[in-house]
Amino acid sequence: MMSRTVYVCCGTGCLANNSMDVYKQLKKLAQKYEADVEVKTIVKATGCNGLCEKGPLVKIQPDNICYSKVKPDDAEEIVKRTLMNGEIIDRLLIYDTALKRRVISHKDTDFYKCQMKIALRNIGEIDPANIDEYMERGGYKALRKALFQMTPQDVISEIERSGLRGRGGGGFPTGVKWRQCSKFQNFPKYVICNGDEGDPGAFMDRSIMEGDPNTVIEGMTICAYSINSNRGFIYIRDEYSLALNNMNNALNQARERGLLGKNILNSGFDFDIEIVRGGGAFVCGESTALMQSIEGNVGEPRAKYIRSVEKGLWGQPTVLNNVETWANIPEIIMKGSDWFCSIGTENSKGTKVFSLVGKVKNTGLVEIPMGTTLRELVYKIGGGIIGDKKFKAVQTGGPSGGCIAEDLLDLPVDFDSLKEAGSMMGSGGIIVMDERTCMIDVARYYLSFLSEESCGKCVACREGIKRMLEILTDICDGKGIEEDLELLESLCHTVEEASLCGLGKTAPNPVLTTLKHFRNEYYAHIIEKRCPAGVCPELTAYEIDKKLCKSCGLCAKNCPASAILGKRGEAYSINTQLCIKCGNCIDSCRFNAVKVKKEVGK
Repeated sequence: MMSRTVYVCCGTGCLANNSMDVYKQLKKLAQKYEADVEVKTIVKATGCNGLCEKGPLVKIQPDNICYSKVKPDDAEEIVKRTLMNGEIIDRLLIYDTALKRRVISHKDTDFYKCQMKIALRNIGEIDPANIDEYMERGGYKALRKALFQMTPQDVISEIERSGLRGRGGGGFPTGVKWRQCSKFQNFPKYVICNGDEGDPGAFMDRSIMEGDPNTVIEGMTICAYSINSNRGFIYIRDEYSLALNNMNNALNQARERGLLGKNILNSGFDFDIEIVRGGGAFVCGESTALMQSIEGNVGEPRAKYIRSVEKGLWGQPTVLNNVETWANIPEIIMKGSDWFCSIGTENSKGTKVFSLVGKVKNTGLVEIPMGTTLRELVYKIGGGIIGDKKFKAVQTGGPSGGCIAEDLLDLPVDFDSLKEAGSMMGSGGIIVMDERTCMIDVARYYLSFLSEESCGKCVACREGIKRMLEILTDICDGKGIEEDLELLESLCHTVEEASLCGLGKTAPNPVLTTLKHFRNEYYAHIIEKRCPAGVCPELTAYEIDKKLCKSCGLCAKNCPASAILGKRGEAYSINTQLCIKCGNCIDSCRFNAVKVKKEVGK
């Protein structure tokens, strides 16, 4: 008998929009009307489908129908009209911003068409709570192949030839790391998964742990076999409750199936994994601080003159990779290094998962081949800037990354190109900014975050970041002087060179890149005493262009201070005495009538 499957996205973002209620309603109604539905219907809760802007998504297969922004109240209509009568509900279809129309299948949107999924291959297609669904899609075949058809050295060689580089930020060659660790004969050895994703706006690793936890377990177990390790740890950020639950469930099911624990698949190889909750500190995402935290110590980094592959966790040889890196391993073992090498660029092989957020129409989780340009990512996959405003910059790599200006939009996204531009790949967060973004305020935000998250172990990081933050705050408040720019650059280089770990060494990136690409904006704040973006309150004033004002009243409606005066049929005006400079008026105006004054106070 034919069957139909209804997939309901139950990733964290969609759960916040009541997708679990949608799932329960659909399941209940499908059972209620089972006799009236000619095709057997199965309703499944899946991980993140990626297109978070349109969630919750409901996919119906094999009909190839996808509904967006589904509410619990829509469930009965979906069952009665689509499942029972084969009708398509137009109002629930995804609106494609590029095609400017609704499309029946999510696969017809540029958001999905331009992607290539390796690490995310199963997410949105399986129930992460059921190991059988992972295995039905080829799960654990790579582990079986490694254990029975390959030697440990064969496994390492395959990963080396693939060119896979660590997806956690540094981009160190994965196979090289495994090879180095395998050479040390002091035991025990450890395998660690870094799931302490702490970058603002980043949720790549979270989505993999929530939507396909078994791929991480399989990747770690393959590595353990190759380096002769019997114990592993998954370090999960404390706030990731769903990831924790799904990973715990997957570990228990893997043990029940003989895929973890003693004598895995009767091969004679033993390996098990334990979960450790994160310490709630951004710095614990750094490899040595993470290991300190697992050991029960304060999460502080140590100098890396001795690498973790030789002396890592409890002073023993250790391999540490992030979630996305582990998710690539099973596919490389099954399909081979030549297949993986054929994707990406010369020095950046494969794909990369990004969280695409900010002032872009299609926010969400994407996976693209290395070498895809920023322009394609922002305008094709992302659908362009919200409100068709002017693009200003993208920030990559989280607090450790940099801001990339419009003239570099055709930059290919890979490890080397981003580094040359003064930024970095990082774990994969990409924040898109428009003309209403103040770049000095952006740099200040990241330094504020890093100042709070610095462990304080080294003076350069602890005091240097704080001093840079003070200077940026003065500039945003209209108290900056020209000499501040030279001092900022000097402090940046000092912090960069003298800090112990990656947090301090990369903290100056947001400052250095904004100074490089947006220096005129710094001068506007310091010399002209104005914020061109209209963000910094002390340096901002708004006015309404009477020629452009259509007297619609939207600005007045959205003003929390009742500072906008006027009536229908006449141009509106702003009472500067009441204005709190929140920017709601300029953001809500559809006719570009509200302007940032070029001369504040006039």
